Amino acid sequence: MPEITIQASDGTGSFGAYLAMPKQVPAGAVVMIQEIFGVNHAMRALSDWVADMGFIAICPDLFWRQEPGVQLTDGSKEEWDRAFALMNGFDQQKGIEDLKATLAAVRVMPGCNGRAGTMGFCLGGRLAFMMATESDADCNISYYGVGIDGLLEGVSRVGKPLLMHIAELDRFVPEAARQAILAGVEGNGQIAAHVYPGVDHAFARMGGHSWDGRAATIANGRTAELLARCLG
Repeated sequence: MPEITIQASDGTGSFGAYLAMPKQVPAGAVVMIQEIFGVNHAMRALSDWVADMGFIAICPDLFWRQEPGVQLTDGSKEEWDRAFALMNGFDQQKGIEDLKATLAAVRVMPGCNGRAGTMGFCLGGRLAFMMATESDADCNISYYGVGIDGLLEGVSRVGKPLLMHIAELDRFVPEAARQAILAGVEGNGQIAAHVYPGVDHAFARMGGHSWDGRAATIANGRTAELLARCLG
């Protein structure tokens, strides 16, 4: 599989990243941010889809400090337990540093036009929101990010387009949290938050237990429009 190595900015080592290239370059780039299952088949397939839309897609291994190369699925209780253990042991601020290092690396890669954004799912959706508040990414896309209601003090720092896809029936985001998020982002014109009725967390993970074709298609269309607008 196409994989490159990125140096960690804190000097502690390097980490792998799955790379998917579009048919034509120069192109903008998208840093794909993993779920709690690692850079697994689903994340590689999503990266290939972004490349198929005409963008460079790069998906860094954010769990490398705990265990490099994690590839779990949502198919068994054992894998869920392992994924939650990894998430609980994950240093989110180090993760943001690794995402910033990935963003900087891909911007100067051969074939990149210098523009780059992020797109994250679940844990990655939370990190995409954090990248919107803490990085210079050209755009950020958050699919069903968790715990964002605890990050709303950063809304005023979002200065580039942020697209949020929120599941109405998200088992990890109670209604009160969803309402707090919607109210919290309302005043920032750079943020577009869409709620998808009747769907659960991970509705856009093709083949996953909560996949919803209609909601995923609408969300992915909005994603494609934003990437085309911001990344060229």
